[in-house]
Amino acid sequence: MPPFWAPTASLARLRARARHLATIRCFFAERDVLEVETPVLGQGGSTDPYLASLSLEASTPEGRRQLWLQTSPEGHMKRLLAAGSGPIFQLARVFRDGETGRRHNIEFTMLEWYRPGMRFDALIDETCALISRVLGKPLAVTRLRYREVFKAHVGLDPLTASLDVLRLRTEEAAGVAAHDWSRDVCLDLLMSYQVEPALGRGCLSVVQDFPASQAALARCHRDDDGEEVASRFEVYHEGMELANGYDELTDAVQQRQRFNADAEARREAGLPRVAPDERLLLALQAGLPPSCGVALGVDRLVMLAEQADTLSEIMAFDSHVC
Repeated sequence: MPPFWAPTASLARLRARARHLATIRCFFAERDVLEVETPVLGQGGSTDPYLASLSLEASTPEGRRQLWLQTSPEGHMKRLLAAGSGPIFQLARVFRDGETGRRHNIEFTMLEWYRPGMRFDALIDETCALISRVLGKPLAVTRLRYREVFKAHVGLDPLTASLDVLRLRTEEAAGVAAHDWSRDVCLDLLMSYQVEPALGRGCLSVVQDFPASQAALARCHRDDDGEEVASRFEVYHEGMELANGYDELTDAVQQRQRFNADAEARREAGLPRVAPDERLLLALQAGLPPSCGVALGVDRLVMLAEQADTLSEIMAFDSHVC
């Protein structure tokens, strides 16, 4: 057993991690995408009821205030876009309470980038090109619709199945009582237990057209069946989610409505209130250019590139020893 003060990753793995970070920076330099740094602390946190934000009290010119450790640099980066930054990327430290395990850590590195004016399909291509570059090999790309993968691996239509059926299938898949779970909680668990493990085997699987209720900060559109779905994609490799991309919502009124819906969902679930990002709403009002954006889990990507079994093997210190 190593001493309790020792790093969780070997020095060889840390050198490899540094090389992969350099590859990411090179990739964006070739495309003239500006690297930026934004605050780890913000005036608002993530209102998403499925994310647990961490906060602290700090002395500010306005007195003692609650500030939030960011679950994503999205709000600050969109403010830069609204100010005319053009295409930008960031290797950001982000925080999500309670997320620990083989593929999770409370503090982790997120690569996030935004492409004003880029087509959604072109952003998918760019995301897959970056992943292939870091993994060091060309990978075939398979595009799938969210409904298709659920029908194939769960045996039901996620957009039309009744809530009772979803709860029953969730209980069967996870062995937990789900009688009072929401539709989206059931879908997320079924995605994790029955769909994800089958995706990206020897390739990159791109899943598109998520339910509109899972749009978060993405636009919505009508799919080929006339259903309203989120303009959102996720990329998987070897059964692991790596990236989550949006055709970004630019309407401040709609975003306010989503923040309010999140707040109500948190209240009903007995979760603590999280202050919404008011400065992001002001930036949307000022005019966010039509943009697409992606968040990618750097630690997971490095873990796959180095054929590691856990995140702790490619992080200097994980949450257990930091």
